[in-house]
Amino acid sequence: MTASDLSPQELRILVAVAEEGGFSAAAARLGATQSAVSHAVRGIERKLGAVLFERGRFGARPTPAGERASAHARRVLRMLGAMADDVRGADTGEPSGPLRIAAFRSAALHLLPPALERLAEQHPGIDVTVTVVRELGAGAAGEVAAGRADLGIATLSGPPPAGLVGARLLKEPYSLVHPAGHPAPRTLPLVDWAENCGSSTRAWWAAQDWIPAARISAEDDGAVLSMVGSGLGMAIMPELSLTGAPAGVEITGLGPERPYRAVGYVTTPELAATAAVRALIRTLRSLGAVSPGRTKAQLRAV
Repeated sequence: MTASDLSPQELRILVAVAEEGGFSAAAARLGATQSAVSHAVRGIERKLGAVLFERGRFGARPTPAGERASAHARRVLRMLGAMADDVRGADTGEPSGPLRIAAFRSAALHLLPPALERLAEQHPGIDVTVTVVRELGAGAAGEVAAGRADLGIATLSGPPPAGLVGARLLKEPYSLVHPAGHPAPRTLPLVDWAENCGSSTRAWWAAQDWIPAARISAEDDGAVLSMVGSGLGMAIMPELSLTGAPAGVEITGLGPERPYRAVGYVTTPELAATAAVRALIRTLRSLGAVSPGRTKAQLRAV
């Protein structure tokens, strides 16, 4: 018996145990008995030739092999569902079915809404869910790789992560953000948040001797804008985060050498061929070249 002999039900059991953290909870989720789930997991481990879970009083914790197996299982199960949706769509000529999107906060707030509005108008049979994730570590791309999302809106500092495909949608500049009317904004304390200053801007950031260490670390970019608007400091932020900046905030350009952040989509090669994902990518591309607008009153050159 090999991995190719795994049944969809065994894949569901594998995912349930990994997500619920134990055999009892997985059994309750699946409407099965604990012994049946435990027996199934042992069979899956034999077929894969690896220990997938650490057992103990804490429950069942996925091993590194178990994490990889669970990700593959989610993706296989998703493709089975996508196959059914695509087959039905071949008869109707209209894509349908679930479409799971993972996106970081500012993309979910300012990039996705017009795309999803147009997608709903053109393809009402597509049922979209959006999960907002922090763009730290694996971020939105990691949700796709783990099989928890069909498409991720992510920051891209190079090619998509291994095993994924994607492309850039827009390139957004960074600007200096500070209390409106401040005569010397670069002398203010820095307000920052953990997701800022990714790999695409780190070299530029390190070369700026005028940028101090962050005095205030906020939870997200919205909190940063609020604090800057209250006069607590200045910040360096990408354009998506500045959409709808409050009136008390002024946005100043960082000159011709200012850094940029690439924002794009990532998906799996298999899902990239499905009708629903293709429809979303077309919509994102049609809108992605348009960066969020700012009024002249908000932006002045240095």
